[in-house]
Amino acid sequence: MSANLEAKKVLVEEIKEKLQKAKTVVFVDYRGMTVADDTKMRAEFRKAGAEYRVYKNRLVLRALNELGYTGCESYLEGTNAVAFGYEDEVAPAKIVADAATETCAFPIKFGIYNNAVVDANVIKKLASIPSREVLIAQLVGMLSAPMRNLAVAIKAIADKQ
Repeated sequence: MSANLEAKKVLVEEIKEKLQKAKTVVFVDYRGMTVADDTKMRAEFRKAGAEYRVYKNRLVLRALNELGYTGCESYLEGTNAVAFGYEDEVAPAKIVADAATETCAFPIKFGIYNNAVVDANVIKKLASIPSREVLIAQLVGMLSAPMRNLAVAIKAIADKQ
């Protein structure tokens, strides 16, 4: 076997491993991005515990097919990059969506969420979910609101007398 074929097999195995390990995967068209935008976005991915890579479409398609994800052929045309989210399900979608709004030239093609292939609309909805910290703060606020309201009411009664 040729060394090129062996290298491609190794890359397909690497892609498969990352696809299996990731909680969320987002595929985007990176055409039109500047180097500065790309560098900034990669730093955001690193901070969020995610990874952003560019692979050949054929290798990604082979890895997807071997893992049982079908129907991705039409999406994998042109220039594509893959964002793997390992720690947070929302982070890759949010980073990609933010980059798309900043540069206006970064369309989301599709993604993999909950072990299913989803279209760009689902990824955009996923990106609109607040971060984990914001959700926790909202929950704490909701849980403490009744106690706070009771304390205010009791203080108001005490102040009247």
